[in-house]
Amino acid sequence: MVTSQTAAIRHPATSLPTTADELLSRAEDLVPVLRAVSDDIEQARRLPAAVVQQLRDAGVFRMGVPVEQGGPGLDSVQQTEVVEILARGDASAAWCAMIGMDTPLYAQFLPESVARDELSDPDAITAGLILPLGRAERVPGGYRVTGRWQFGSGITHADWVVAGCFVHRDGQPEPGPDGGPGHWRIMLAPRQEFEVIDTWHTTGLAGSGSCDYQAHDLFVPERHSFSLGTPRTKGPYATPEAILRNMPGVPLGVARAALDHVRELAAGRTDRAAATPWADTYRVQLAVAESEMELSAARHAVYGSLRRQLRILEAGGEIGRDDRVDTVLARVNAFRVARTIVSRLYDLVATTAVYRPSPLDRWLRDLTTMRQHVIAQDQVLQSAGAHLLGGTPYNPFSLGIVA
Repeated sequence: MVTSQTAAIRHPATSLPTTADELLSRAEDLVPVLRAVSDDIEQARRLPAAVVQQLRDAGVFRMGVPVEQGGPGLDSVQQTEVVEILARGDASAAWCAMIGMDTPLYAQFLPESVARDELSDPDAITAGLILPLGRAERVPGGYRVTGRWQFGSGITHADWVVAGCFVHRDGQPEPGPDGGPGHWRIMLAPRQEFEVIDTWHTTGLAGSGSCDYQAHDLFVPERHSFSLGTPRTKGPYATPEAILRNMPGVPLGVARAALDHVRELAAGRTDRAAATPWADTYRVQLAVAESEMELSAARHAVYGSLRRQLRILEAGGEIGRDDRVDTVLARVNAFRVARTIVSRLYDLVATTAVYRPSPLDRWLRDLTTMRQHVIAQDQVLQSAGAHLLGGTPYNPFSLGIVA
């Protein structure tokens, strides 16, 4: 059951944020609210309706809507900052915010009529898996889509759902635009047209509601399909990796929350064996300093690489090999470092950390689950190394490369 604390901060629709500073301030306001209901979120295994409304009221799902379309127009750096702030409150809420705000990014690849008319709600939430696990058979006017997809984070409260498919024609796989063995295309449909399957019983990110979903012989009009390799517009957000850039905000925010928690804990704690305050205990001093050092380096890598990439794209340039890989490596490193930090702090706090009142238990489980995401796995490092050496990436999409 969601407590009344979820209603502690409400922003009427008439005062939705129009600038990055306003949205960042709203996100900060939500940190204590989300933290107070983290247990409720985890027990619900999805974001409760009250929490989703809190995020909507704060303008979180509209953060990527361009200024000319009535949105705050946050760039990738600012989007990551918002996600990082929310993650200090609750990892699942931040994860769903990061996923759900992709609607205006997908709009860069869809026909202008769809972006203007059907996706015109700046607070529309999109969920779903873009990887081609489904089958789309070409028929007059569109596709007949059948498949089952996993990891539909936020699908329990989404307005729209994306589903990656390989295209077939007359029962046979259709070659890709470059003549490759498969034609990957992403389908977009209202959430109610998919069946959501309650599979999300997990160790971490339990509140993200990342359920499986499926469709059988679902008709999807041609105008509701797109490829990340063929944007309709130009600019920093008409690139395949646009939906990946703000992902490291979640692990960075969780690690920050854990460090703040342990530093506050240390202020009133004493090492029993040595009868020494934690503030004067060498192993505590070392663990905290080491964690701060690693988190600072990881944050600078993420934000520094994002800023360099943004400058290139805003100037109309092409992202070079090293700049592309720099951002990817910083992203993977953020997930790795965050889990290392929280694991170290968990061991430092020791037996106290195993009890549920300690948020360290949930943070460690959340980060362990995050590390299993396809964008944080070792295959991404292989792909980055292959790209640098002129070899074949195992997962080119993780680099923002789509044929």
